[in-house]
Amino acid sequence: MNIHKSAEDYLEQILILLERKGNVRSIDIAAGLSVSKPSVSFAMKQLRENGYVAMDKDNYITLTDKGLSIAQNIYARHKALARFLMQMGVDEVTALDDACKLEHDISPATFDAIKRFIGEEEGQ
Repeated sequence: MNIHKSAEDYLEQILILLERKGNVRSIDIAAGLSVSKPSVSFAMKQLRENGYVAMDKDNYITLTDKGLSIAQNIYARHKALARFLMQMGVDEVTALDDACKLEHDISPATFDAIKRFIGEEEGQ
């Protein structure tokens, strides 16, 4: 599946918020990504039209199966890359920030090698 990095960031943020809070509104996404509410509204419209998210009558946002799959993949990459960077001695704040940049562009082969290095199974 090939979607833009910004869409991956939105999907990942929705997953993180769902795990932390149990529900997600646009304002939560705006705060989490440090973007404006109009930017979130535009992104949610695009993601809804492409079948990645759904919004209920109370404006709560959920991930569709298609969106959840992408979000879980990106979030798993983020967490593994952050662990890898911290094992190399990078401080946590920098590691989390850099992992966010790397998660979109790293090749599957390199990511698999990093997972093996940090002791994660192939299926995780």
